[in-house]
Amino acid sequence: MALRVNTNIAALNAAKTMRANIADLGTRLERLSSGVRIKGSADDAAGISITEGLRAQASGLTTGVRNAEMGAHMVQVADGALNEVNAMLIRMRELAVQASSSTMSDLNRESVEAEMTHLKQYVDGIAETAVYNDQILLRGFGNVIDETNSTAMDPAGETGVTNVSLSGVPAGTYTLEDSAVDGTISIGNGTVSQTVNINTRLDGNEVAAGTSMVIDFDRLGISLTVAGDGVSDTNGSYAIGDLDGKTLVVSEGTGGSFQVGATSAAEDRIDVSIADMNASGDMLNLGTVSASSQAGARDAITQLDQAIKNVGSVRGDLGAVMNRLQRAINSSDNSLENTVHSESAVRDADMAIEVTQFTRSQILTQAATAMLAQANSAPQQALGLLVQ
Repeated sequence: MALRVNTNIAALNAAKTMRANIADLGTRLERLSSGVRIKGSADDAAGISITEGLRAQASGLTTGVRNAEMGAHMVQVADGALNEVNAMLIRMRELAVQASSSTMSDLNRESVEAEMTHLKQYVDGIAETAVYNDQILLRGFGNVIDETNSTAMDPAGETGVTNVSLSGVPAGTYTLEDSAVDGTISIGNGTVSQTVNINTRLDGNEVAAGTSMVIDFDRLGISLTVAGDGVSDTNGSYAIGDLDGKTLVVSEGTGGSFQVGATSAAEDRIDVSIADMNASGDMLNLGTVSASSQAGARDAITQLDQAIKNVGSVRGDLGAVMNRLQRAINSSDNSLENTVHSESAVRDADMAIEVTQFTRSQILTQAATAMLAQANSAPQQALGLLVQ
């Protein structure tokens, strides 16, 4: 090997090796301090692609489990309320049996009838107050607006209605009365109705241009959003009287849907439907139940038996949904554990290996530093040829 002063090839090689060792040492320090093997795509291009997909899957499974737990809580609220409804029905049946006997006078039956009336009102109260996250559960959970048959939603009518929100609204046709005289608007289905005054919220006799207004019939669970000029390109703008005689048709829906998995597949959803459990609804049909006469009380026994049977059927369906939700939670928890395990195997650092490699890089860096010093001193041997 030639002895050169101008270019120190040995020092260059030692410096190159030392830079590589220092870079590897930095990588080991980063992995040991963070606990992960892949900090960026340059660390493992294929690995980061795999793990990002696994992380998305794990996140979806985690949210699905949370959704299932919340769904179970919602169903439990409905089931608990139905338990109270069932208790009221049993008490009403007891009263009907009592009033069916000739030992009771008509005056006695009037007292029984008064209690039965209060119990029916209490059943309605339970149906109104069984609420989860502002959603009424026992008044037709999952019912939807039939936009095709709802004249208030007809774009050609230019009513200004841009959105309708429902919260536990029983199925049926609801007719609007929009007074151009005093600025009140009413809605009802022939059995119940509500009137609200919107006069003070209008700009003259219409919604202010470029704005929207919510008309909230909170006792019925119906909320209308009406737009001013320039907001809606399809339904026009709202002015007093535009909704007079218009209708909203509420159809029986398929209920709610709980997203319990990480994908959009139907298998990752659980549907639930809860019928209208009002006292006068089709499921309970207590509107004609009466204990004011002996014959009526005997008829009431049959009607109440059917109502109790219907409540039991609805509760059975809810119990099946709760069991499915629990199975979904168990399945998702198992999938989540294995998915996170797979992601960890690819992405996380093996601390034993990293410590070993760190020690190796540390020693090699120290050795390269020493050899670079030796390589830098080698050209000084040329001085020996010059000094005599």
